[in-house]
Amino acid sequence: MDDITSRDDERAREQAAEKARKDEQDRQRNDQKARDQTSEKARKDEQDRLRNEQKTRDQASEQGRKDEQARQKERDQAAEKGRKQGLEEGRARERRKGGSGLTILLTLIVLVILLAVVAFLTLSVNVSTVTPGSALPFTTKYAVSFPEGQTITIGNTHINVLSYQNELISDIDGDRQKLVVGEDRVISERRAIITTLGAVTLLDTHFQINLTYKGENQNRAYFDMAIHTSQQVPDVLLRRLLPPEIEAQPM
Repeated sequence: MDDITSRDDERAREQAAEKARKDEQDRQRNDQKARDQTSEKARKDEQDRLRNEQKTRDQASEQGRKDEQARQKERDQAAEKGRKQGLEEGRARERRKGGSGLTILLTLIVLVILLAVVAFLTLSVNVSTVTPGSALPFTTKYAVSFPEGQTITIGNTHINVLSYQNELISDIDGDRQKLVVGEDRVISERRAIITTLGAVTLLDTHFQINLTYKGENQNRAYFDMAIHTSQQVPDVLLRRLLPPEIEAQPM
């Protein structure tokens, strides 16, 4: 009986000791948990403090940057305004300087145009007969047509043409010849002096004209005309030899 009681007491003591151990473990865990929570809170508080300080520094830096940008913009605007003002003043000076120069230039242009018009309107052609034999290396070709039965004057040469059946009777200074399609007629060598303003000689050249008969249509005789000259003659001057009754197209 005493043995049973002794074992029960031993078991009770062991259970009491186990309970005390577990209670101590629980207390230690709770203490550690409390310390951990306190440490975590302190760590978070420190992080929040550091973030707030960094945020404050960033905001101050950003504000400083914006202020500097605003100041730089004001400086740039002031510089641009000064540049534009300088350009406007420069243009104003140029306009004042160039106004008289432009007036003179326009006056000169008008005078040149008027002189050119007067020179063109006073162009005159003097054609004379010469002894053939000059070199005539330059050739200008036209497709031309003559009105039939009408005397046409080229320089001092008088031309009259009239078709009859399949032939053309050509009269050049009283010399009559019959032509069929493809045959040639030559206006012998002449000298042409083109002057303007009554005294200024623009051109002095010898020329000869070859006419190749191409046929007739609606009372007009058609020719290929080749004008051979001793020097190069501009078309505008060469056409002064041709009367308006001749319809001439360059070939």
